[in-house]
Amino acid sequence: MTTGSPPLVDEAALSGLRWDLLTASDQDDAHSFTDLLTAVEDHLSAAADPRWQAWSHAFTARRALAEHDTEGAGHQVVAARAAAEDCPADAERALLLAYLSYLEVTGNRFEVALHLAVDASLLTDQVPADTPSRALHQAHHWLSLALTRLDLEELAVAQALRGHRVAAALEDVPARWQLLRLCAQQHAELAQTVHRRGDEDRAARLAAVALRCSFSATELGAESDWEPPDAEADLLAVVHGWALTLAGDLEDTLPALRRVRDRIAAEGGPWLRGYADLALSRLLSRIAGPPDAMGPHAEEAAELLHAAATAFAGVGDQRRYRQCLLELGRSTAALGRASEALHWLEAYRADTVRMHHRSRELWAEMFVRRSRLREAERQTALMRRHALEDPLTGLGNRRSAERRLAELDTADAPVALAVVDIDRFKEVNDRHSHLHGDAVLRRLADLLRVHCRTGDEVYRWAGDEFLVVLPAAQEAQAVIAMERLRAAVVACDWRELELDGDVTVSIGIATSHPSAPRTWRELFDDADLHLFTAKRSGRDRVRTSTPDGEGAAATTGPHTSVDDLVVELLGARRPRTPGWAFAPDDELDGDAVP
Repeated sequence: MTTGSPPLVDEAALSGLRWDLLTASDQDDAHSFTDLLTAVEDHLSAAADPRWQAWSHAFTARRALAEHDTEGAGHQVVAARAAAEDCPADAERALLLAYLSYLEVTGNRFEVALHLAVDASLLTDQVPADTPSRALHQAHHWLSLALTRLDLEELAVAQALRGHRVAAALEDVPARWQLLRLCAQQHAELAQTVHRRGDEDRAARLAAVALRCSFSATELGAESDWEPPDAEADLLAVVHGWALTLAGDLEDTLPALRRVRDRIAAEGGPWLRGYADLALSRLLSRIAGPPDAMGPHAEEAAELLHAAATAFAGVGDQRRYRQCLLELGRSTAALGRASEALHWLEAYRADTVRMHHRSRELWAEMFVRRSRLREAERQTALMRRHALEDPLTGLGNRRSAERRLAELDTADAPVALAVVDIDRFKEVNDRHSHLHGDAVLRRLADLLRVHCRTGDEVYRWAGDEFLVVLPAAQEAQAVIAMERLRAAVVACDWRELELDGDVTVSIGIATSHPSAPRTWRELFDDADLHLFTAKRSGRDRVRTSTPDGEGAAATTGPHTSVDDLVVELLGARRPRTPGWAFAPDDELDGDAVP
């Protein structure tokens, strides 16, 4: 970049810089990344969009890690996360969080890395399956790398496979090749872990998957005009040899893996050299055989492990460094060098104890946070219940009812409201006690639950007044439903509550139809008016407007049967069988309708 050049603000150009920096960030040579960032950082920092501000901080954190400034890197990650809060919750943000997670685990900040990985994974889950993108592909890539360093290998494999599916949908050869190589590597590493635990069958299956991914990547490169960078191709060759080793192909693999390792030793970066040395040492250890039959390759395997441990320690790959320490202890013990073996095993124990201590602190804090979240959820649910539920009857209260009524769309479908009031309820309280009155309210609430239609909603409106919302109900349907309730109240054995008389209810109904929609307040006022009329007409009855809509009132009382209601409201000409269900041969036909 020349001095005084104008800031680069074009979105496409900034996006191109971001991909170049991510590619360089994934390489073994830190100098290539820092040189590129120095050349372009003014362009990123000059962009006003929070997304590019976040990426500017993220790449600055990566440079700080390359310069072994973990504290400075942590500050930059915090700034990047703050800027990310103003970014949309999409694949782009998932990529940023996944990359930050990788940076944090590289800086041994495992707690923050894990939380970032969880957030990034949740964001990738929210991206629709039919919208693959390079950002989504790269999010899975960096998540897989971060999870590997967090010792979550199963999850790392899953993320690599998801990234491969996205890359396949993009039909992007470099992206497909990169994720095939990553899938091969992650399956080989998981196979090694499973083999160390003694599950040989699963280790062989995972190694076979690694080999298939490796072969697919090789074929993809051969079929296209694109060639992977030398370092990437060498890494794939090491992974391929490692997978063959895990699959049991030892003698034929050794010459090829030696050639790859020699080429990497001459041209590769420190991490790749350590990776090649580790793979070759494992192959040689297998060829050397058990401790009681150590072959000539055992000494070379120990030397390669030592070189690999030094390389991984230098680049900060603590996970593979610990693996080398453990294997060094075992191999030197097999060679009879007890003091040296004790040294390596003690170093492994000390590093593992520190790691486990950090893990225990992390999981303990996560447990506390989870407990607090659950308690907060419980308290929230309790407060919501207190705010929306009537404590005496368990029905929704008036606040809950008004919220539901405000959601009614009377222009879309018919709806009915019924206001139910207990007749002479004050006398129950005065002649008996308020405890008896509470028992009556609870019993009526139970009757409402049982005898209303499926889908009807019941609320305690105030005092001894209840509200029933009957969605999609015409006036005739509402009258029949409420008459069933009224009759059930009359038939109830109220002597169980030690009352000296029966309890009855009066009910007012109002309906709305899409052809002439009304607001819920108009409906409620109408139903309340019909309830008042029912009370003045003698109580223990259902009151609504007449079917012809002329404004007069039709009253149903205790002496009106359901069959009479059907005749009156639906115009049926013939008797109906007792009960609420229509008999199979009792459907209304053309002759039964006026």
